[in-house]
Amino acid sequence: MKATSATEAWLEVPFVRSSVTPIAPPDGCEGLWHKYVISQGDNEITGLRAGTLTEVTQHVDGLTERLNERRVGKQKHK
Repeated sequence: MKATSATEAWLEVPFVRSSVTPIAPPDGCEGLWHKYVISQGDNEITGLRAGTLTEVTQHVDGLTERLNERRVGKQKHK
């Protein structure tokens, strides 16, 4: 099926976890922190999260899954 608008074209592109990298804690914070990037084509969602690499990766994977579920749901309602 061919996309007929820019929005529909983006709905065809899935979200993916691009990276999870350790960073220094933000000011006033302690512990392990990571920066993550979720991509959808050229678009990026960047965030910071406290936790181990495993914890943050699991969180980001869950977030990515939910974003894709919403994206697929919007495709069905076109």
